[in-house]
This record gives sequence, C-alpha cells and structure tokens, in this order.
Amino acid sequence: MNKRTSLLSIGLAALLAGPAAMAQDTGMSFFMTGSGSGDGANLGGIAGADAHCTALATAAGAGNRTWAAYLSTSGDGGENARDRIGSGPWYNANGVMIASDVDDLHSDNVQTSKENSVSETGAVINGRGDTPNMHDVMTGSMMDGTASSADGDTTCGNWTSNSEDGSALVGHHDRQGGGDNPTSWNSAHPSRGCGQENLQATGGNGYFYCFATD
Repeated sequence: MNKRTSLLSIGLAALLAGPAAMAQDTGMSFFMTGSGSGDGANLGGIAGADAHCTALATAAGAGNRTWAAYLSTSGDGGENARDRIGSGPWYNANGVMIASDVDDLHSDNVQTSKENSVSETGAVINGRGDTPNMHDVMTGSMMDGTASSADGDTTCGNWTSNSEDGSALVGHHDRQGGGDNPTSWNSAHPSRGCGQENLQATGGNGYFYCFATD
C-alpha cells in the first residue's frame, strides 16, 4: 500500500467513525433535588414536579436541557417514571455516569448511592445515620420504574396531596434502611402519609429524582 492510499484509508476510517469518536457529553443529566416543594408530596402535579426540576437545573447552570421528574402517576392517563426520562446515558453533577440507558438504570449495575445521587449542585444529601435522615426519595414506582397496580394510593394523589392520608412509594438514595426493598434506590417502601411532617417522619424530606430527557 503506497503512502497516498494509506492516508486515504486513514481519512475514510476517521470519517466513518466520526460520531462514535466524539467525546461523550458528561454534563449533568441526573440529580436528586436539593430541595422539595416544602408542601410535602404536593408538587403541583407532575407538571409542577417537572417545573421544579427545571428551576433547580437552571439555577445550577443546566437549564439548556429538558428535565423530567422520575415520578409515576396512576389512573387514566397515568405514566411510568421509566417512560418519562429519555434514553440516557445520565451523569450526575460530578460527572459520574449513573446508568447508560433505561434498562441499566433499573438493573443491579445502576450506580446510584449516597455518594452518587447528589443534588443539582453536587452536594451529598443526608442518608441513614445522619441527622436528619433524608434518604427517602419519592417515586411512586415499582423497582422496574413502572406505576404500582396495587390498591390504595401510591403517588399521593398524583403528587397533589399534602394530607396525612394517602402514601407514596419511595426509594432510598443511600441504598440502605428498612422496608420491603431496603437497598432499592426507587422502591423501598411506602411513606407514612403525604404531608411534610409525614415524609420527614418516614426518613425523607419531599425530595425526588430529576433526569434530562435530551
């Protein structure tokens, strides 16, 4: 192979590999909210939750993306959390990849943990053993990211209730604690109501996860 042919071959290979060879965007595309609504699980519905994600991301310099809350809703027109969040991959504020795609996110390979499920500013949020414990994260979801088909309220009235009645499925961002699935990041147990004090008594503070869909 002569020099000219060799150079042409190298150039063609680079052209064909162009998109794959580009550096992966590791900008923030996942975070756990560093603040909740302050009104328990009343987030203003799913639209209000999405808006809260967007506001926090914008304040942290990531408002150029489309943000969605990782929350399931039930009833007519209900949604699964896993269907709301795009296709991945997702990185936290510190550049750590949480999951490569939706299936990876809901597998044993997911990299959620107290150290990795940080806020939009990269801050580590209190977990089990800290005072106060705030490891409960509202999701309204089963471990596979779908809405629960069980009887009773699992989404605090589709994120409009701050009542002592009702409940929401929560995960543990630190992957430890009690409940049916204590090490699950998205579906550990139900909350003890929907009010701010109810959520705090369970071990949370009305926080939830946000994902960039693009």
